[in-house]
Amino acid sequence: MSSLKINEIYTSIQGESSYAGLPCTFVRMSGCPLRCNWCDTAYAFDKGAEMSMEEIIADIKLRQVKLVELTGGEPLAQKESLELLDQLESQGFKTMIETGGSEPIEHVNRNTHIVMDLKCPDSKMSAHNLYSNLEFLKSSDEIKFVIASKEDYTWCKNQIAKYDLSKRFNVLLSTAFGLLKAQDLVEWMLEDKLEARFQLQMHKYIWHPRTKGV
Repeated sequence: MSSLKINEIYTSIQGESSYAGLPCTFVRMSGCPLRCNWCDTAYAFDKGAEMSMEEIIADIKLRQVKLVELTGGEPLAQKESLELLDQLESQGFKTMIETGGSEPIEHVNRNTHIVMDLKCPDSKMSAHNLYSNLEFLKSSDEIKFVIASKEDYTWCKNQIAKYDLSKRFNVLLSTAFGLLKAQDLVEWMLEDKLEARFQLQMHKYIWHPRTKGV
């Protein structure tokens, strides 16, 4: 029987992406191979409990919300996540996955909406970006950059141009919470006429930024 190490399962609203504002059940996986400087979910690095696939899906069904996101930590660090996505899709759920971009996405269910980071230099994890993943993203999927400085923004802008990202995917830019003013990032984007969507982490403005389970 397949199982995964789960940090928490909860229902809230989508705080980011093109699905922002919609009710969503989140399955937060334990474990992550990355250690981003600005990580806001370090509590998920090792804490969690083993749950069977059946237990996870039963919990999700009880919540009666059709949109389900696998997040972390890094959900793709547990290969059983692929099976969970397949099972959820086969049972009528709309699935999303938020991945840090260092794990292969080739075998993610084609109906799953992928939000994939490209880590900027200030995260200290940009060397782990797996650029081959760009060949497996769908045009409806999203690439997210978390910006902590003007240097990050310049690097991001160069990546968008180098890989023609705005023409291929939906591109999202957000600030590393507490490290960069939203106004600064928006003004840079407007000055450069950057073809990308600015986003805020909506849940951090509704609840206290350190609140878990929201």
